[in-house]
Amino acid sequence: MPLFLDVSLSDVTDNLVGVFKDPALLTGIPLALLGALFMSFGAQYQHRGVAKVERILGESGAGGLSMRQLLYLLRRPSWVMGTLMLGLAVVCQLGALSVAPLIVVQPLGAISLVITTLLNAHFSGHKPTAASIRSIIAAVGGIFVFVTIAAFVATETPVTQLQLWIILGLLVVVLLALGSLWWLWIRKHSKPLFYIVASGILYGFVATLAKVIIERVKARDVDLLTIACALGLIAAMVLGAYFVQTAYSVGPPDLVIAGLTVIDPIVAVLIGLIVLQEAATAGVWALVGFGVAGAVSIYGVISLARNHPQIVFDSQQVPITRGGDDGSPQNPSSGPGSR
Repeated sequence: MPLFLDVSLSDVTDNLVGVFKDPALLTGIPLALLGALFMSFGAQYQHRGVAKVERILGESGAGGLSMRQLLYLLRRPSWVMGTLMLGLAVVCQLGALSVAPLIVVQPLGAISLVITTLLNAHFSGHKPTAASIRSIIAAVGGIFVFVTIAAFVATETPVTQLQLWIILGLLVVVLLALGSLWWLWIRKHSKPLFYIVASGILYGFVATLAKVIIERVKARDVDLLTIACALGLIAAMVLGAYFVQTAYSVGPPDLVIAGLTVIDPIVAVLIGLIVLQEAATAGVWALVGFGVAGAVSIYGVISLARNHPQIVFDSQQVPITRGGDDGSPQNPSSGPGSR
């Protein structure tokens, strides 16, 4: 037993990256948390903008927002304000990525799920149920266990050209697969979970490519491959943003954020672990911890999609009374089109 403890403590000491060996985390982590705050408010305002446009035009965006709807969004102050806040969230995230490892910074966005849940409960009148709270705890708790482990074992190594080609190749496959699935089937059916998971996957690639580009620019290693990474980032961001806006049409903002703040970091971290070797020195205990924590987080998102009070209300599975501003019940439909 003492030998086991000695070996474990030695491994942790040798591989520790956190605040004890890398003071940059003292800047990166607060920046990531500030970005999560901006993301929460940005999601709420964008959701309100999409709902307003649907009501004005009398068109649902469940199968994908039309060009007319997208143009109308540019005229909605709430949506523009939300977009600016999300822009600030991106700036904070990029700043965090420039000074801290990807697998430490990216999962911290999960805190925005808690903030967005509170905001949506306030604006929609749907108070979190016991089941939805358990789902949120699972999603956020799993991610924070994930980031705690990452803070002890994360290391950064120079990204090789082969690794970049692998990432770009994976992105092309993902873009084609998600785009084809949406075009052939999803756009004809309202599937909130698809838009949430798909946007999370795409933004996971966005975070990874952003990290790579930042490091190559800092090393003054800008070439055609770096430009290809930038183009891949833009493609993933555009399609991901479209899926996010459509997700606002078929689900509440905190459910959308749940997918983004759980699926996004899991994808980014998997790329960091498998392709970029950011946890190459991690022991078996850390890898098992990553797997368990990630599985718990994903379960939390799926459970929230099933138990979210607004989703349950809209499907008329339970009688939840929603009070209006004047204290009287509103229209039973609490989707975006009703506000």
